[in-house]
Order: sequence, then C-alpha cells, then structure tokens
Amino acid sequence: MCERRGPARMELSDSWSAGSVAAVLPAGGSGERLGAARPKQFCALQGRPLVSHTARALERISWISDIIVVVSLEHIETMKSIIQKYGHKRITVVEGGVTRHRSIFNGLKIFAENKLSNCPLQKPEVVIIHDAVRPFIEEDILLKVVKAAKDHGAAGAIRPLVSTVVASSADGCLDHSLERARYRASEMPQAFLFDIIYQAYHQCNDYDLDYGTECLHLALKYCKTKAKLIEGSPDLWKVTYKRDLYAAESIIKDNLSQQVCVITDMKGDDVQVGFLLHETLKSHIKQVKRISVSLCKDDNYMQNIILGQCYNFICMHVKKSAFQETQQLVDILENANVSTLYPVVLISVHLNVSENASFSSEMEDLTRIKEFAREVKKKNILVYGLLIHYNKGSKDLQGLGYLIQHCSTEKRHRYQNGTRSVKEGTTI
Repeated sequence: MCERRGPARMELSDSWSAGSVAAVLPAGGSGERLGAARPKQFCALQGRPLVSHTARALERISWISDIIVVVSLEHIETMKSIIQKYGHKRITVVEGGVTRHRSIFNGLKIFAENKLSNCPLQKPEVVIIHDAVRPFIEEDILLKVVKAAKDHGAAGAIRPLVSTVVASSADGCLDHSLERARYRASEMPQAFLFDIIYQAYHQCNDYDLDYGTECLHLALKYCKTKAKLIEGSPDLWKVTYKRDLYAAESIIKDNLSQQVCVITDMKGDDVQVGFLLHETLKSHIKQVKRISVSLCKDDNYMQNIILGQCYNFICMHVKKSAFQETQQLVDILENANVSTLYPVVLISVHLNVSENASFSSEMEDLTRIKEFAREVKKKNILVYGLLIHYNKGSKDLQGLGYLIQHCSTEKRHRYQNGTRSVKEGTTI
C-alpha cells in the first residue's frame, strides 16, 4: 500500500529539503510475552490499535515525510485496514522478515531499491527507527536524535538502568554483575544517516541478522560509527506485558482530558474572559491553547491544533454568529475525522451582554443548540451550550472562568466513566 501526501514542512533547518527524514516502524513481533490472542501491536487501547497510536504520534511531526510500517505477511491486510479506518497518511506497509533486524532491513530496502515502482519513495538523508509498541513519542526527543544523527552518523535514546544487570555461570550461580552507574538502557527512537545504517545492514552477517537486537551496535560494528547517546524521558517505555496495556490506556485517557483549546473572537469582552479562563485552566490542566481567531479565515491553524490530538474545545462568543461558528468548528472536526475514535467535547459559550435580552430568543437559541447537540452526538461529538448573562460592569470574571473550567473537565470525566448527568445544550 502506498499513500502519498504533499511535501512535508521541514522545521529542522532551512537547508533541509522535504523528504530528508523518514521513519521505519518494525511491527512484526508475535507478542508472546503479552499472552494475548493477537500480537500486542494490534491490541486495542481506547478502541484503537496500539500501532495506530504510534503511527499517529509520528504523523503529527510535519517534517517526517514517510513512515514505513513493517508487519508479518499474515498481518499486512490488517495493517492496511487500520490505515484506512483511522485515516492515516504518509504510511507504507512492508512485509517483514523472520527476525527484528531482517524486518528493519526490509523497511530500509524500500527507499534504496525502489521496490514500489508505482509509488517510489525518496531516499531520506536521515531515517528514524522506532518501535511500533512505544506510543508515547514526542517531537522533542525525535528532534534531538535526528539532529545528533546528522552530526554523528547515528544517535539513540537511553535511560538509566533501574535494576542491576548480573551474569550467571553454567551452574546457575552468580558469575559477575555490572556496575549500574556505568551502563544505560538502550531505548527508542534511534536515528541514522540513511547510507550508514543501510550499509551496515548490507554487510551484516546472518548471526547478527537472526540474533541481534541493537541497531546502534550494527552501525558501530560494520561502519565504525559511534552513536551519540541522548537522555530520554520516562515516557519512552515499551508495551511488553498485559499490565503495560492497562498503564498505556490510563495515560491515553489522562492525556485526552489534559489538552484544551480555548477559541475566542478577535475582540470584545469574551477575549478578556477567555484570557482569565486560560489562566484558570492552566492550574488544573496540563496543556491549554488559547487562540483568538476567526475560524472562517484560519482553518489551517485549526488543522494544526487538531493534528496535535486536541479533543476538548471551548468556543467563547458575544456576537450572534456564535452558533454558526460552533457549526463551522464541528464541520472542521468532522472533515479531519477527529471523532473517529475518541469523543470530542465542544463547549459553546455565548456571553449575553445585552441588558434587554429577550427570553423567547434565548429559548430559541437553547432549542437550536439542543437539536444540534443531539445530531452531532451520533458522530461522537459532544456539544454543550452555556448561555451566560454577563454584566459588562461585573468584576467577577474569575468566578466565570472557574465555572467554565468545571464544565469542561466534568463532562469528559462523566462520559469516559459511562455516566451522564448533564444533558447537551445546557444553559446557565
């Protein structure tokens, strides 16, 4: 399978051209240690296969031009269906080998030998190798290893050892132990100048291809390239056992609730309220983006927010077009297939600053929001309406911020735990 997209936007350096960085994801393991009926890379986390989470994390990085996912022959169609179902782009599926190294080598060959004649891939300057079962990969560590690989030829993430490594003798007794302070655990991601790692695999003997597991070692052994070691974060761990699946799912749930995008108009009272809301949310939520933008004029900016896997939105308006802009945001979310897996929470806040508000018009707005919320709920988008009477002379904006913050966090929490006590289209 070969899906191609336009040139990626490079952010590493102005001198780098599109296609300079690609990634290979070995995903051909059998998952014996997991003890599940299917390989761990295809086990579901929050309804989505683990390999899809990892692929999406790499797809968010605009300067990675191509992603090669290497799977065993019997799972090629499964991987293709995952790509189609979850709308993955820039991904090519390649048949793996009988071992990890042979699978990675197959992934590299796609660039060097142009086996996909109907859709040739550009050979990258740097190639990232990352495990398909390490879903919590961030751009900062990828940037560090890629830059280090460009300077040194090879680079990889490491972490401190948490246990002492010992060697046993033939009779099962302790032979010797390693000084833990001198050693590190080799993690992923790793990055290489493409020509170096491809040459290393070409020269690799059968023993290393069949029993080796460390790519950095191949670059050192066959190309005399000493890899630069980069200290990685604790999030680089690998899903190996069944308990790891539960831990990963818990992290994903937490991440969904810890990212909120607050959207306000370009001017007016709602900008001030939006700023205070942003400050209030920051003390409770890990990542809060506050943007002042007209959706109709800057859809591209919203697309970048969505690609960052944000599933919580708060739209604040004082003008009568508030409902239309809410509809427009829903259209953007639908077109991006954001709600395919996780529910999107969208709170539309209409600040009514009029002293002569009509009760009948407010009821019409409420009815319209309720009907709209019921319709889009079928698409896994949860819309909540807050109609707030706001006196321009009021100084209690901080209290208003706390009110909206409470609504935005409670709705997702209740939904994820299977209980619903507040109906869509609520007004205050």
